[in-house]
Amino acid sequence: MVIILLTLGLIGLVVLGLWFGWRARRRRQVNIPAPLPVPDRLLATEPLAQAQGIYVSTVRGEDWLDRVAVHGLGIRTRAQCEVHPLGVVLLLEGSPNFVIPFRDITQISTSSGMVGKFVEKDGLITIGWNLGQIPVTTGFRTRNSADQHTLLETMHQTSQQRQPE
Repeated sequence: MVIILLTLGLIGLVVLGLWFGWRARRRRQVNIPAPLPVPDRLLATEPLAQAQGIYVSTVRGEDWLDRVAVHGLGIRTRAQCEVHPLGVVLLLEGSPNFVIPFRDITQISTSSGMVGKFVEKDGLITIGWNLGQIPVTTGFRTRNSADQHTLLETMHQTSQQRQPE
């Protein structure tokens, strides 16, 4: 009985430590602005490409382990990714939806993982972008590889068309 109580106490301490750590991370990141919400008019238009999958998280810069904890950006959830002429829209379950305008995107690539999800080589779509003045990277995993290819192709083509001459 004593071993069970000690084990439960230890588990409780670990959970409490995780909670305090997440709270401290959020306090340190108060300077990170909220991403742009998705305009209603954009939701009413047909996307150029879309896919169901998993929103992995958003991290600061290219540090795959420095998760952004504010504005719901650090919570892994099911999502739909859509490409529109304005930018990439992420429709998240249980977190605020947001749009990444093409003007803010610095890199569209693939990776084998980031905090919260590690997969096969090039299994994640990663989007490097500027959230205000702060460089961040957002990860998305499609349900199937055909959708990943379509999203990447459309993102690359649309972002190149949006580049100023």
